[in-house]
Amino acid sequence: MATMIFVNLPVKNLGKATEFYTALGFTPNPQFSDGNASSFAISETIHLMVLAEPFFKGFTTKEIADATKTTESIVCLSADSREGVDELVEKAFAAGGKPSNKPLDEGFMYGRSFQDLDGHLWEVMYMDMSAMPAQG
Repeated sequence: MATMIFVNLPVKNLGKATEFYTALGFTPNPQFSDGNASSFAISETIHLMVLAEPFFKGFTTKEIADATKTTESIVCLSADSREGVDELVEKAFAAGGKPSNKPLDEGFMYGRSFQDLDGHLWEVMYMDMSAMPAQG
């Protein structure tokens, strides 16, 4: 069985966050969604849970980071092509996301980033392994 990853993010407005990630093309999973959380399948092995902040607080004794002021993590997704990188990032911008860092273009590796509505950082990367420089 492949290892699965579940990314759990606190959000201030669950409805807006749900609309944002739906606009990115992530597949909603109503089985694990309710008034406290929305679940999305990003791929067969990667899932996103956006949790209303009061609900998220029940899973930790730590303070919840204000992602508009601090960085608690950077979630990076791979894309199948440079165009795939651009497509997902442009969907994020159209849905209200903001630019994060400058695009990265190393020839064999291309990436762009965005911040979601709550300031969580996302990167989308494409790597052409056949064009990757030799290590040595």
